[in-house]
Amino acid sequence: MSELIAQSGGAAPLLAIFTDFDGTLVEIAETPDAVDVPAHLADQLDRTARDFNHAFAVITGREIADIDRFLAPLHLPVAGAHGAQRRKADGTMLELDAEITGAAQSIASAMAPLLEEHSELILEPKDGAVALHYRQAPELEEDCLLAMQAAIGKHPEFTLVPGKMVIEARPAGFDKGSALKAFMQEEPFAGRTPIFIGDDTTDEDGFRAAQELGGVGIKLGPGKTIARMRIADVASVYALLEGLTQIVTGPQATSNLADETPILAETTAH
Repeated sequence: MSELIAQSGGAAPLLAIFTDFDGTLVEIAETPDAVDVPAHLADQLDRTARDFNHAFAVITGREIADIDRFLAPLHLPVAGAHGAQRRKADGTMLELDAEITGAAQSIASAMAPLLEEHSELILEPKDGAVALHYRQAPELEEDCLLAMQAAIGKHPEFTLVPGKMVIEARPAGFDKGSALKAFMQEEPFAGRTPIFIGDDTTDEDGFRAAQELGGVGIKLGPGKTIARMRIADVASVYALLEGLTQIVTGPQATSNLADETPILAETTAH
């Protein structure tokens, strides 16, 4: 991480920070609505955003409305549904094509028989995507995959993306990397060095995009990754964000973020 600090010259505006939500800013819960959002989180993210001239965004598989609800009253730039939804820093919402939203509704409806048979499965319909969670029934992974494959067979514009105990159908061409690159073409992100923090396989596209643009991907937890850096857990993400905001206060912040500290470690295998 020290190379990013050197690039910044101690000036926070030269960094742009992007994070996943579930498993990164909050611990993963049994169901999507059961996440526990720490009382301090919205204030910390607001402070981070202000210290970095608002070059801070959440890139998530959730809908934007979910992030707004969990972080209220804070409204950040957000890419939802893996980039199929996006709210720019100026508040502009980029709308999805009606055909995409209609196809997502059709895919969600096709899951009804499976859900009736297995009540422990959770369907998360989104505006432009569909997620099928099997965290409470991991033995049903193959059944979920087969059902989703059959559903998107009628909608070739969609693709399947596996995650942690979830299979998601989303429009082809949208991922966390494309969302990050779209933000980086706009103010206040343009011209800065991107950092992307995430924990899941769906975050690999974000790591790749950040690193292609000269930045760093930071993988939370174990597992194979292309990210150059690794961080232990959600609490360490909070510590990292706090350390990054200290860059504006002077050179003492660099000691908190140096490569030898326990907050971050180089990824030994990609």
